[in-house]
Amino acid sequence: MGIDAELFRNTLTKWASGVTVVTTTHEGQHHGLTVSSFSSVSLDSSLILVCISHRTAALPMLLAAGHFAVNILSSAQREIARRFAGQIPDIVDRFDGIAYSTLVTGSPLLDGALAWIDCHTARTIEAGDHTIFIGEIAAATVFDDAPLVYTNRQWGTFTPLA
Repeated sequence: MGIDAELFRNTLTKWASGVTVVTTTHEGQHHGLTVSSFSSVSLDSSLILVCISHRTAALPMLLAAGHFAVNILSSAQREIARRFAGQIPDIVDRFDGIAYSTLVTGSPLLDGALAWIDCHTARTIEAGDHTIFIGEIAAATVFDDAPLVYTNRQWGTFTPLA
């Protein structure tokens, strides 16, 4: 039971959200994908969640790795978001030419991001056609910049109301 899938998608386009790239490393290979389903879960202990589609090629690697990073993108990183969303078809290796570093888990932290959250996978939950990854935060870094925002199938940034 539920509503029509197209109506559901159209309804959710009205929700403005920040844009993240979730990354991991498994058996020496880097994997990453653009994700907008990201949220805080708990302050004590520090937990976040991301929702990953079962159709995503990186899902088996995220499950096997046991760790991941959430890169909160800045307004200057629209092309990074598009690259990791698979919207640039000629790119085979999404990390090719992308500068990154690592902290605790070894998951790639993309240079220029607004913030990094480095996590150990605390739990996964199957929910419909997605897997919810709950991450226990091992390290985080914040930079000062404007966020990349996605709403109504468009990229943008945040402008405070006067």
